[in-house]
Amino acid sequence: MGLPLAKHLLTQGHRVLGTTTSAEQLPLLAAEGIEGHYFKLGAEFSAADEERLTGMLGQATTLVLNVPPRAAIAGGYPQLLRPVHRAVAAAHVQAVLFVSTTGVYPDEARPMRETDAISTRDAASDVLRTEGHFVPRYGQWQSTVVRLGGLIGPGRAPGRFLAGRRNLPQGDAPTNLLHLTDAVGVLSSIIEHNIWGHTLNVCAEQHPLRRDFYPAAATYLGLEPPTFLPNGGGSKLIDSSRLRDLVPYTFQHDDVLAALPYC
Repeated sequence: MGLPLAKHLLTQGHRVLGTTTSAEQLPLLAAEGIEGHYFKLGAEFSAADEERLTGMLGQATTLVLNVPPRAAIAGGYPQLLRPVHRAVAAAHVQAVLFVSTTGVYPDEARPMRETDAISTRDAASDVLRTEGHFVPRYGQWQSTVVRLGGLIGPGRAPGRFLAGRRNLPQGDAPTNLLHLTDAVGVLSSIIEHNIWGHTLNVCAEQHPLRRDFYPAAATYLGLEPPTFLPNGGGSKLIDSSRLRDLVPYTFQHDDVLAALPYC
């Protein structure tokens, strides 16, 4: 999501600094007009790297922080991002937009609102604890946390996710998906309209069942559709109504079945 968001922000007249974990990607960023910087968080991240990161962030007013939890070893997500937290404080960044996931919610068959998972520094979930690190206690910067549904779009065609698999569970669970166009649109709108101080679910409004959506998505691509066990259990349904009340953005792909040609 980072590159499409950066390219969109450039069209809005913003100066964009971007990071990559692959030095080979720096020419690509430069070709797009993005001021690229190479950083690789983790065991190899040195004090000199943290100093460089602080210097880069000192040139920015807003940080969009989108580091997937899978980049960390088990239990290490807060530790992975601790140098970023220190750099944000040292650089006096004005605002942090923290990209999180709807995976923080319990797997229960009911609507999930933002208050169903609270980000604190001592929460049981690695992701929730990390959210809490970037919601400052003493007002050093502004922040908003966005919990994204499952991303679909160009390069992430959902028909490939489960194609050919047999007897899958939770066929009656609702899908909680988000098209890349809407992810970019929501994040850029939050920045443009200075919508800070919130935790927001970001998800398409329609939630077709897994047993309906994934066979249709696979068939659209000409792939073998998956099958689901009968009487498959349900699961959580992500409620994005708070986002829609606060953020002046109109979703382009609230009907995820109709979005298949755009993936």
